[in-house]
Amino acid sequence: FQKHEFFVDMTCEGCSNAVTRVLHRLGGVQFDIDLPNKKVWIDSEHNVDTLLETLKKTGKNASYLGEKSAQ
Repeated sequence: FQKHEFFVDMTCEGCSNAVTRVLHRLGGVQFDIDLPNKKVWIDSEHNVDTLLETLKKTGKNASYLGEKSAQ
């Protein structure tokens, strides 16, 4: 899997919980949320467009930052 890095304009726990909710609903994803830096890293077979659309369902500003090679 590629690890995809996204920016999501999260300001609080509620925001990161919303991200967690929409990603769980999508399914087939593993992810890490970095709330202070407003970053979300996602491991998934879903394409970037699908992931970005999903993140936007939170109502937050979201954008794709690029691929992060798996450590």
